[in-house]
Amino acid sequence: MYKAIGALALCGLLSACYKTTPSLPAPASAADIAFQKQLQEQLLDAKPGSVIEIPAGKYRFTSGLQLRADGVTIRGAGMDKTVLSFKPQVTGPEGLLVYGNDFTIEGLTIEDSKGDGLKINDGDHITISNVRVQWTGGSKVTNGAYGIYPVKTRNVLIDHCVAIAASDAGIYVGQSQNVVVRNSRAEANVAGIEIENTINADVYDNVATANTGGILVFNMPNLQQPGHSTRVFRNKVIENNLGNFAAKGTAVASVPAGSGVVINSNSKVEIFDNDIVNNQTANVIISSYHSTGYFTEKGVSKDYDPYPKAIYVYGNRFKGGGDAPDGLDLKALKVAMYGLSGHLPDVLWDGYADNALARNGVMPAEARICVQDNVEVLNADGPNKYKNPKADSAPHRCQLAKLPPVTIPQLSSQS
Repeated sequence: MYKAIGALALCGLLSACYKTTPSLPAPASAADIAFQKQLQEQLLDAKPGSVIEIPAGKYRFTSGLQLRADGVTIRGAGMDKTVLSFKPQVTGPEGLLVYGNDFTIEGLTIEDSKGDGLKINDGDHITISNVRVQWTGGSKVTNGAYGIYPVKTRNVLIDHCVAIAASDAGIYVGQSQNVVVRNSRAEANVAGIEIENTINADVYDNVATANTGGILVFNMPNLQQPGHSTRVFRNKVIENNLGNFAAKGTAVASVPAGSGVVINSNSKVEIFDNDIVNNQTANVIISSYHSTGYFTEKGVSKDYDPYPKAIYVYGNRFKGGGDAPDGLDLKALKVAMYGLSGHLPDVLWDGYADNALARNGVMPAEARICVQDNVEVLNADGPNKYKNPKADSAPHRCQLAKLPPVTIPQLSSQS
């Protein structure tokens, strides 16, 4: 479906919406350089049980920071009090890169890193609390790709965090297991919150607004694990209509501006009890890898499942949206189906399904897309090159078994 939408006019959108006055970053002072050296030494010397306190203040660093140790806590004086600015950064792609288990970071802000803001690689029991990652010059393709970025991790809690202006995803969790993202805010990113190739994730009580896409649940090919079992609930997904400023060729570059919640090639996903409002392409998009337009040069592994399956949408509060879809093809679809003053329905499905699983023309429960509450579903007819789209909600009036809450050992108050 994204391929049919047509290429996004990234340069035009950026030049129209995100002009900023050029300014040279403030250089790192002698005091900044001395503190950077001190902090780097603390991180290098850290051992299990170490607590590294960063006092209130704004510190300008010329290189990225790195921690390789288990059982470490990094604690600032507060999100608005301790600010680590990487505007003068000349070495190291990340702001802070962590390899370690039982890691906690809390009470600080990371700004303007060359690459990802906070990356945590291959750790177990990770807590990220009251952390803000942002790029202060606005939404630009030259910003780092990911703000808060745990990958190949287990038992992860992201709580009361903020992510602003990442050129891929503000809060991104990839190839992980047992994840909770809650009480957080993502804005002015391409993807606000993205759960990718992750098993067992709960995303709740968050605000995703003014992104290109609000909350994404994706399965990408050729990665170590496929994802499934994600619950997206009690979120406010509001007016995610930002022009897509991702680098060309990346997966999120195919996400239309105006996307609320997007599910692509994932399975066992529940979307419920959310306020999903005024996302101008569609409040919910359900799609297959076949319609995205991002294909790998090496092809796709044989065991990759490109179809969305066992998707359950119920009990949400929809308002507005679908009135100004992104891309000529979707604009034409809206006009043809609903007229100039109409709007696409709350759930837009590209129409791709694994028909090999059908029995007497009926998909088994484990493969169905179920949408409750008389919410209209538009089948865009992707397999037939979008020639015969139809609003046919009857096949989606079904129920699925509900997923259990995600529980993280040693973390309480899960919901």
